[in-house]
Amino acid sequence: MLISEFSRETGLSPDTIRFYVRKGLLSPARNGKGGRNPYQLFGPQDVTAARMIVLQQSLGYSLREIAALNGQYRAGAHSPEQTAAVLRAQIAKLEGKRAELESALAFLGRKLKWVEAGQREDGPNWRDYLC
Repeated sequence: MLISEFSRETGLSPDTIRFYVRKGLLSPARNGKGGRNPYQLFGPQDVTAARMIVLQQSLGYSLREIAALNGQYRAGAHSPEQTAAVLRAQIAKLEGKRAELESALAFLGRKLKWVEAGQREDGPNWRDYLC
């Protein structure tokens, strides 16, 4: 499929797709059509890769980390132990973010109660929270 169809299939903009290709995150095939700029042909494996990139970004991976992980995977350099280590690190990172979000939510909840109560006393101190 050409970039326009790939864009519809993945929900990514053509500019984002081109950016991912430039960064080596996606590796579409090229055909002879298009002169100096051969058409990029995306297949089902590219759709899967694009969805994995979006998922990895939502989990907090940087594009640099995604490129490194994908490069190792494509080279066959992944092992169950390495995969487990990467997953443990990501879980720890997300648990830290969850703690920060829970703290921010607690602060905002206390602040809302304070506002709704008419602000009769000192409000909650943000220093008492992780955020």
